Amino acid sequence: MQGKGDIIVGLDIGTTKICAVVGELSGNDINIIGIGTHPSIGLRKGVVVNIESTVESIKKAVEEAELMAGCEISSVYAGIAGGHITGFNSHGIIAIKGQEITQQDVERVIEAARAVAIPMDREVIHVLPQEFIVDDQFGIQNPVGMAGVRLEAKIHIVTGAVASAHNIVKCANKAGLDVCDIVLESLASGESVLTPEERELGTALIDLGGGTTDLAIFSGNNIKHTFVLALGGQNLTNDIAVGLRAPLADAEEIKIKYGTCIASSIIGDDTIEVPGMGGRKNRKLPKQILGEILEPRVEEIFSLIKREIYRAGMENLISSGIVITGGTSLLDGITDVAESIFNLSTRLGKPRGIGGLVDVVNNPMHATAVGLVLHGAKNYSENKFRIRDKNIFHKLFLRMKKWFKEAI
Repeated sequence: MQGKGDIIVGLDIGTTKICAVVGELSGNDINIIGIGTHPSIGLRKGVVVNIESTVESIKKAVEEAELMAGCEISSVYAGIAGGHITGFNSHGIIAIKGQEITQQDVERVIEAARAVAIPMDREVIHVLPQEFIVDDQFGIQNPVGMAGVRLEAKIHIVTGAVASAHNIVKCANKAGLDVCDIVLESLASGESVLTPEERELGTALIDLGGGTTDLAIFSGNNIKHTFVLALGGQNLTNDIAVGLRAPLADAEEIKIKYGTCIASSIIGDDTIEVPGMGGRKNRKLPKQILGEILEPRVEEIFSLIKREIYRAGMENLISSGIVITGGTSLLDGITDVAESIFNLSTRLGKPRGIGGLVDVVNNPMHATAVGLVLHGAKNYSENKFRIRDKNIFHKLFLRMKKWFKEAI
């Protein structure tokens, strides 16, 4: 890394692929200088199920990124996802002792808000301040220095299974990497694909991954709600494999090459060649069948996300509409299906706010990894610590200091 600026690496440990993106800090700008991807075979629905396979995939993705960037990678910001992730809002109230609110008061009210019972098998991944309230005055972002007698805080807490977080760190460590921080993947994607206007007005970000579909609702520049649905691109591949009686690897290839979410858009007598299983002959089938297989599954995923938005009472907070990102969002016609389900304007989210190899990472499938780099750059000065196996649970105090700084 001689002669280079500060290097920040985002490691997206996904169900279908591992992606490492290398960013270089140059003043206030972030330039992407390397990327490495490798198929992931050690995860299921975002959770590590085979340590050794995952370690090998991480090593290969990191080696490819090192080669392109011309630097040695020793630490990463890792993404976490999976059906075990849960997010909920909490509220804390304290009385102000002095004449005006101090930093210590802010710390106390956040501590009061996060003093909720969390099971022993779960770990707090993020504590995200949403707003402060001083004597019924709502919408305050920085209450320090204000006069008041009562201070309230609204925060969003994201928790995950201790074992799953521990296994992600363990895989990175075995691949010879330190983990600077673990970041919820939908938050990372939000960093890279959303505009400031969308964050302010209100947007639902849907990250369609291989094993999971992640929802994050932003409004007033804050995160309001998070949700992980254990359905993703792999379910679409399985549907094709069963529907067309094709091997999984070929079903994935057919999905990428010919996949469409709108059966009615396929006109004419287009056919696709489907490889036979177990030495059987290849078959030619109408392309229309593919649309008839994929459309109901995509509609189901979006309907479940819509139901979650209404369940959480967030339907009035997403004025800007829907932003879809992730590898599965590349399916033809997916934005049209989303618009018909949500009845809101929908766009495809690609990484933005970066320099360097923009053309290489200008793809929704790289949104999370680029977002992890942007998250790392934002928190770089405070995040000099590293997570190793032994001190994974000891990082909370250091991270709380970072959250307080973000809050003010």
